[in-house]
Amino acid sequence: MKGVWEASDEALLAGYATGDRGAASVFVRRFQGKVTGLALMMTHDRALADEVAQDAFVRAWRYAASYDPRRGAVGGWLLGIVRNVALDRLRVAQRSRLVAVGPSPEDLPDGEVPDTADAVGERDQVARLVALLDDLPAEQRATLLAVTLNGLSTREVSERDGVPLGTVKTRLRLALHKVRDRLGAEVP
Repeated sequence: MKGVWEASDEALLAGYATGDRGAASVFVRRFQGKVTGLALMMTHDRALADEVAQDAFVRAWRYAASYDPRRGAVGGWLLGIVRNVALDRLRVAQRSRLVAVGPSPEDLPDGEVPDTADAVGERDQVARLVALLDDLPAEQRATLLAVTLNGLSTREVSERDGVPLGTVKTRLRLALHKVRDRLGAEVP
């Protein structure tokens, strides 16, 4: 085990990628402080930083073959992964905060009653949108929902579904065009 502790970062990454438990343990221990520190600095949330760190180590294991020592040190490559994961998580969190939800009755000033006609109109719009989404091919609908509602990147959808990145982007583009065209046709 002592030899593993003295191994280079590149050797540890190679062992980590092949599933060597000793190399994986040392690799994670060697970089855990820096990875978690960067994640915490970016997210300002300990729980989210821990999730980012864990996801970054999983991605490092998954993409270890893409590491090129000519482009920089293992530590820099790994911190680049951390940065990308943290930005992805922050974007998702920001999107979920931006989702507009009407005021709850408790938030309305005393005596103010919400307009029922507006509520019915919004419900009709939602029903049209759901029907429109149901008309899309299953792959396009799933891709569109994963990107817009779940906040996944096209690369993440590609990895999750085992589909080439170009295919995911094409599905998303086609779905967006169909939705735009159909919504545009309904506008008087």
